[in-house]
Amino acid sequence: MKNGNFLINGVEYNTGKVLIIAELGTSHGADPVKADELIEAAAESGADCIKFQIVYAREILHPNTGEIMLTGSKTPLFDRFRKLELDPSFYADMKEKVEKKGLLFLCTPFGLQSARELKEMKPKCIKIASPELNYTELLREISGYNLPTLISTGVSKLRDIEEALEILSFPRSSMCLLHCVTAYPAPEKDYNLRVLGSLSSVFGVPVGLSDHSLDPCLVPVLGITQGACIIEKHFCLSRNDPGLDDPIALPPPSFAEMVHAIRSAEKKEPLEILDNLCRDHGAERIEEILGDGVKRLAPSEKENYTRTNRSIHAMRDIAKGEILEKPMFASLRTEKNLRPGLPPSWEEQILGRTAARFIPAGEGIRLEDI
Repeated sequence: MKNGNFLINGVEYNTGKVLIIAELGTSHGADPVKADELIEAAAESGADCIKFQIVYAREILHPNTGEIMLTGSKTPLFDRFRKLELDPSFYADMKEKVEKKGLLFLCTPFGLQSARELKEMKPKCIKIASPELNYTELLREISGYNLPTLISTGVSKLRDIEEALEILSFPRSSMCLLHCVTAYPAPEKDYNLRVLGSLSSVFGVPVGLSDHSLDPCLVPVLGITQGACIIEKHFCLSRNDPGLDDPIALPPPSFAEMVHAIRSAEKKEPLEILDNLCRDHGAERIEEILGDGVKRLAPSEKENYTRTNRSIHAMRDIAKGEILEKPMFASLRTEKNLRPGLPPSWEEQILGRTAARFIPAGEGIRLEDI
C-alpha cells in the first residue's frame, strides 16, 4: 500500500478506502437541537465520521488574549470560548447519536480535563489539533490511552512533528498525520500536497488531509493522488451561520459534492485523476498546489507560528523574585495581542526557578524572565 494503513476498530483505511470526516467543531453553538441537525445533515451528505471539539476556555487561552470580530462587533475571544463550554453528557449524547447512524464519532480535546472526559466516553479514536501538536503534557496524557490517533500538522515544522511522535509512543499504524494549512481560509496554492508522501516516508505513518480551502473538491481529490487515506473538512448548515469556522466550512450540498468526487477518485488511478484535474484547472495551477514536497510553514500560516500553537504563559501577575510553581503558569495558545513564551517542553525546567523580573498576567514567560 502506498502510504501504509490506518486501523480504527478493525477497519483499515488506505489509498483504496478514504475516511471522510465532517468536522462540526463548535458549529452547534452549544445548542443540542442544532447539533442534531448537523449530525443528520452530515450523515445524509455522505460523511463516514462526525467530529466535535470539547472546549474549556481556560485550557486554550488566557482571558487577556484579546478580541475578534464577530457579526460586525468585537468580542473577547476567551468569552466566546466560555460560551461553548458544555457538560460532558452533551458529547456522550452526541456520540450515541452518531454511532446509532453507523458512523464514527471523533472528538478533539484541548487539555487534560477534556482529554480525560473524552476517555471516559470510550471513543474508538482521538484527534489532536494542529495548535496542540507541541503541547507536551497533553501528548503524554493521550499517549497513555493507546487509541488510534489523528494528528494535524498545520503551523508546524518537521522537528515539531518528530518530537510529537516521540511522545506518542504507540504503534505507527495507530497514528495518522493530517497535513494541514492553519489559515482560514487556506489558499489552495499553499498546500504543497507532495508533502503527504514526504511525511509518510520520513515517519513511516499513514497520512491524510485536514483541508481549510474553500473549493469543495480540488484539494481533497488532489490529496488522494498523493496517498491521503483520510480527508477532513469543516461542515456547517450555512456559511452565514455564526459558528467560528462556519465561513470556511462546507454546507450540505458542497460536502456531498466533495464526497461524490472522493468516491469517484477512489476508483481511478492517480495519473488519470491528475490528467482530469489538469484539464479542468490547468496544469500550472495543479503543479502549484502539488508543490515540491518539502515540509515548511506555508506563507499563509507563517505569522501564526508560536502564536497559534502553545507556549508557556503567566496565569497571573508574577512579581520579581517569586518562585515559579503551577498553577502560576500554563501552556496556552498565544494568539494575537500577547507575546509568546517558551515551548511547553520547558515547563519542567522552569518549575522552581525564580522570576528575574515582573511578568504580567497572560504574557509568555521567556528565558530572560527567569
